[in-house]
Amino acid sequence: MTFPQRTLHHFAFDPHSRLVRLALGEKKLPFDEVPIKYWEPTDDLIRMNPSGLLPVLVELFDHGRTVTLCENRAILEHLDEAAPEIRLWPTDPQERGEARRLVGWFERKFDWDVNSLLLHEKMEKRLMGLGAPNLQNLRAGREALRDHLSYFESLLEARNWLAGRNLSFADFALASHLSVIDYFDEVSWDRFKHLKTWYMVIKSRPAFRPLLSDVLPGVAPSAQYKELDF
Repeated sequence: MTFPQRTLHHFAFDPHSRLVRLALGEKKLPFDEVPIKYWEPTDDLIRMNPSGLLPVLVELFDHGRTVTLCENRAILEHLDEAAPEIRLWPTDPQERGEARRLVGWFERKFDWDVNSLLLHEKMEKRLMGLGAPNLQNLRAGREALRDHLSYFESLLEARNWLAGRNLSFADFALASHLSVIDYFDEVSWDRFKHLKTWYMVIKSRPAFRPLLSDVLPGVAPSAQYKELDF
């Protein structure tokens, strides 16, 4: 038996959970999964993370010690220290700072500007039984998404990867958010050629394959969701 045994408590279509799944996959770290309905937090989830937020990674060691890591930033920092053979924080200080800035962008700005409107209306309302989407919120979310995509397009026009010369957590953060939005067919890929090329490359990595198998009951994925060359 290989230690530590890792268990990820997550929701398949939570972008933050997807980021950790991608990180674990890229670092080739096996893990078990426990699906969580984050909109219905249980006592077990609250005990693990009092905020009730996902993801939560639990590591069990052979001497019985348990380490519980809550939410993206703590998990990503831990994984890069625990599995340094594949570094996803760049070694160059400036590029590492840029990668951290961009990961923070998705944790706060993108989540607020886009996910709180677009994913709330198209996914969370359905999961929570809150009725039909609000069209005004959908329009606002789509407008914000276009602004963000234009920004990422400008970065990728000048860089190999989102934060610079090297693949980093910033790329997986962007991929985790876009993959959920793409499931709902909300990305106009042909308007952003550098972003589209980048996404096809990162989508082809082995770590990405499990995400392409995710299915939200009652909602079919977009035509290109599972296609590597689209």
